[in-house]
Amino acid sequence: MNELTVLYEDNHVIVALKPQNIASCPDESGDENMLDIIKEYLRGKYEKKGNVFLGLVHRLDRPTGGVMVFARTSKAASRLSSQMKTGDFEKRYLAVLVGTPDEESGRLVNYLKKNTVNNTVYLSTQGTDGAKLAMLDYRILESKGDLSLAEIELHTGRSHQIRVQMAGISHPVYGDLRYGGERAQKGKLALWAYSLSFTHPVRGERMRFIAPPPEGGQPWSKFDIETAVRPV
Repeated sequence: MNELTVLYEDNHVIVALKPQNIASCPDESGDENMLDIIKEYLRGKYEKKGNVFLGLVHRLDRPTGGVMVFARTSKAASRLSSQMKTGDFEKRYLAVLVGTPDEESGRLVNYLKKNTVNNTVYLSTQGTDGAKLAMLDYRILESKGDLSLAEIELHTGRSHQIRVQMAGISHPVYGDLRYGGERAQKGKLALWAYSLSFTHPVRGERMRFIAPPPEGGQPWSKFDIETAVRPV
């Protein structure tokens, strides 16, 4: 992968950018992943010998890039995980959608179930064995031809959640051939975790990190990304 981009680090947390198509943590593929990459970075920078503790607080799906925070101590990991459960974590994404929803903003509430055999998630119903609640808010920022730029805030963290829920209202994420079919258009998945906000696990101050999608890439270049990621 390219050189690690660290947005912030102290003795308790480290915030970095995950490139697209890099796993968040080790899996059965044995591929390169962010957890091991950052461990190696810390081992080299601080000349640590042996195992380096690094807590995985949340994940991004492999095709999705953007901001992630990792815990450097078990105390930080525990407190950040608690924030995840209480909703104190704020995760916002930018997505380029195929078409423009009739409603410029809205909340999508569904139940999702994962097929672990083919790693596919699909819409289900409440009460179905293994189905989990999924909720997000979306807001259309700009429309250009047959594409639109949306800001999406997650209230739950289900696998493939944004991709499945947006495809469920017939507006799949650009490049998502798995859930959008040919209508999604071929290309890299246009989904980026651009903003992450949480309370520092030790100092108690509110922290927010913003990073735009890679410059010049399609279809991002069609839209005013600079305005989209500007802090409010």
